[in-house]
Amino acid sequence: MVVIQKGGVITVNKTKRTFAAACTAILACTLVLSACSSNSDNAPNKSESANSPAGTTNNAADAPAKADALFSPVGQYPIVTKPTTLTMFAPQFPSIENMDTNLFTKYVEDKTGIQIKWELVPNDALNDRKQLMLAGGDYPEVLLHADLTKDEQMKYGKQGVFIPLNELIDKYAPNFKKIMEELPYLKGSVTAPDGNIYALPQINECYHCNFAQKLWINQAWLDKVGMKMPTTTDELYAVLKAFKEQDPNGNGKKDEIPLTGSDEMWSGNIAAFIMNSFIIDDYADKDSGTFLQVKDGKVDLVADKDEWKQGLLFLNKLYAEGLIDPAAFTQNADAIQQLGNKDPNVMGSITTALISYAFGPDDKHPRHKEYVTVPPLKGPNGVQQTPYFAGVSKSQFAITNKATEEQQIAAIRFADSLYTEESVVLEEHGPEGVEWRKATDGEMDMNGQPAKYTPIPDTSGKTVKNGGWEQIGPSIRTYQYRDSWTAPQDPLAEGGYETRLKRESEKYEPYISKEMYPSSVFIPLEDAEIAAQLRTTIRDYIKSNMAQFITGSKDINKEWDSYVKGFDGLQVDKYTEIYQKGIANN
Repeated sequence: MVVIQKGGVITVNKTKRTFAAACTAILACTLVLSACSSNSDNAPNKSESANSPAGTTNNAADAPAKADALFSPVGQYPIVTKPTTLTMFAPQFPSIENMDTNLFTKYVEDKTGIQIKWELVPNDALNDRKQLMLAGGDYPEVLLHADLTKDEQMKYGKQGVFIPLNELIDKYAPNFKKIMEELPYLKGSVTAPDGNIYALPQINECYHCNFAQKLWINQAWLDKVGMKMPTTTDELYAVLKAFKEQDPNGNGKKDEIPLTGSDEMWSGNIAAFIMNSFIIDDYADKDSGTFLQVKDGKVDLVADKDEWKQGLLFLNKLYAEGLIDPAAFTQNADAIQQLGNKDPNVMGSITTALISYAFGPDDKHPRHKEYVTVPPLKGPNGVQQTPYFAGVSKSQFAITNKATEEQQIAAIRFADSLYTEESVVLEEHGPEGVEWRKATDGEMDMNGQPAKYTPIPDTSGKTVKNGGWEQIGPSIRTYQYRDSWTAPQDPLAEGGYETRLKRESEKYEPYISKEMYPSSVFIPLEDAEIAAQLRTTIRDYIKSNMAQFITGSKDINKEWDSYVKGFDGLQVDKYTEIYQKGIANN
């Protein structure tokens, strides 16, 4: 089955993961292997460090001068002048054979002189294990890859579990300092309201990820019914009606499904794409969506506004006339894959970040070539916008109060060494000459410029490898880096899928919403827990009622006032007040 995950495009099966840069097809993988213990030969006595306040105990900025003598000058390698070991928490991917013998592990250990003692957990258990070990105090010196939310960074930073990294970065991390200067959004995305940086991110500038809310439509069917690409909600209605009534698949049956989707897919929710023609809707998946807008600096809920009601009425009209797949609100990604493989094709359009959820983007599945994206539609009030999901929502790397002063310096310099293009290529693709090589004259990147790197097709058939880390840990993948790989100039050619995703996403850039609540804002620690609870409760209330209004199980005109009244018991005022503070503090 073809499935994708945020961050790039990789070969996986069913599980959402961060995308790799060179994408061709998408098949999923579940993650296995068990965890190791969290002991460290170099960790100080727990009683001396676990209760230390943040920014006091083990502050590397106050390290004795003798500590510096144990390291090579900043920017030179190896980092350490004596044997040094760091225990690192990270996920174990089933597609990686052995992190101890992994070729990138050996490369980075040889380069830095720092030996890694792994504390590995199955990737699908990463979040649970992380929370248990942090709450219980049984954590190592370094979290290399931990999907740390902003709430977790603030909580454990305040407790002193994560040490502030500001002075360590300033003194020992020139690569990351340079990146913060070059990427204007980065510093604000990683700096907590108290001014401290507690964790370093995996920076993955993914053009098609930033414009995830897309509608893909069958161009061949548009041509068959003699209609142009819709530009407004009214024109979309007319196109979907034609798909339903004019037999575009040519089998003499009215079996066409004009519009489908699935909440299990990334940005697969039908209502979210269409609602943005009426009022901002930032819902992309089950873990996202504030349902807030920012107008003239004021934060406000969107789902109780007249524009939201207008959007629901339009969606209900589509559903009532059989233009929306009745299964769209309940089916999973497997059902989408099965729908896409029906013969003849029955799928007129689909809301999803990636058409590869439905069709393999390769020459074995040529049907994918029939689909193009619909730019944001203009609604009846002239609203035409798309959410923009750029920024750093989570970070990966943190140093804990178990680390000695020497280990803190070693750890930050180790992390900084990963923020280079050389490290990213090797970490992601393994040694040169196996799955990649330097580009030669005449090889073009996805922008039609001379390429820097060329992927080597893997013909081994192996699903478990040992060359790289597959995007574990802090790293930097800029737009420029992602674009620099050799790519077919024809986006529909074999191997041209990521080029295609970028070009389709370019249609959305002119319509970036000016009213979307920023995705990388820190919520003050004292409000973080209640904010998360309110967000979940309010989101569930909105989504449940939305489905009922669209499908007609609730009458919008008769029950709208009651629905709006229902927000009174959900502490919406408190919710917007907290998010208003978040805007003010960032």
